[in-house]
Amino acid sequence: MTALKEFFTTLAKGIVVGLGAITPGLSGSVLLVIFGLYQKALNAISTIFKNFKKNLIFLIPLALGIGSGMLLFSGIARYFLANFEMQTRFTFLGLVVGTLPLFIREVTKEKKAQGKKFPKRYILLILTATTAGLLMSYVGGVGFPEIESPNILQSVLLGLVVAASYIIPGVDSAVILNYFGMYNTWINMLHLGNLKIDGFILKQALPTGVGLIIGVLLISTIINFLLKRYYTITFSVIFGLFISIIPKLLNESCVLGLNGKTAVSLILMVIGFVFSFFLSDLENNLKKLKIKK
Repeated sequence: MTALKEFFTTLAKGIVVGLGAITPGLSGSVLLVIFGLYQKALNAISTIFKNFKKNLIFLIPLALGIGSGMLLFSGIARYFLANFEMQTRFTFLGLVVGTLPLFIREVTKEKKAQGKKFPKRYILLILTATTAGLLMSYVGGVGFPEIESPNILQSVLLGLVVAASYIIPGVDSAVILNYFGMYNTWINMLHLGNLKIDGFILKQALPTGVGLIIGVLLISTIINFLLKRYYTITFSVIFGLFISIIPKLLNESCVLGLNGKTAVSLILMVIGFVFSFFLSDLENNLKKLKIKK
């Protein structure tokens, strides 16, 4: 029963993580961190053949959830961004900012365990990574023209980029895909109706899947190695990239004023913050609730 419960819990979390790949400004890997699945997923993917059965039991519901989430939310995300963009973006802002304490704990825990202060050089590294992330978002706005019908190589590239957005927190697939002119291609690819298009599976869906699998295996192995050997350095870079996505969550549509739209947006931002802040230390917060009861 415990195994079944864990399966459906991981599946449910995966569905929410799937939202990150198709939402501008958000990242699937950030949601993996929020749910405490990031390092577990990296380790399971990079060592999949060492403990095949155990890793597969964890990865199958996660992969199913992510795939389902991408399909389920592609239309929903587009609807809310098209009709309630300001409210939706402020909700995402609250969700992301509420995760900051989790990243601070992760980036400082190795030095705390050693009884040392957090070195200033790592703060500089975080700021450098933040700057690099912000520059990527600027470059993302001056990229290639939109690709309407990608060839096989472009479809493989699409899969690799989406894989990177899941593995590296702060790397926004929407920004990178916009740079290569492939964001709309990715969103449209998630529509089940495209299966009826002649050659869609062989020319687009299959190559994208291949790129996605290659990217996940390759990048997971590299990041997992870096975290094991250079934990604080690697997480400092990840933290900096994560910070860089915060300004990108809001755009010109998010103008505050004395109106109901602003009030709803701010309320949703607070709700998003509280929700992700609670999830970022879920185990301890649940214990605190039990103690109070």
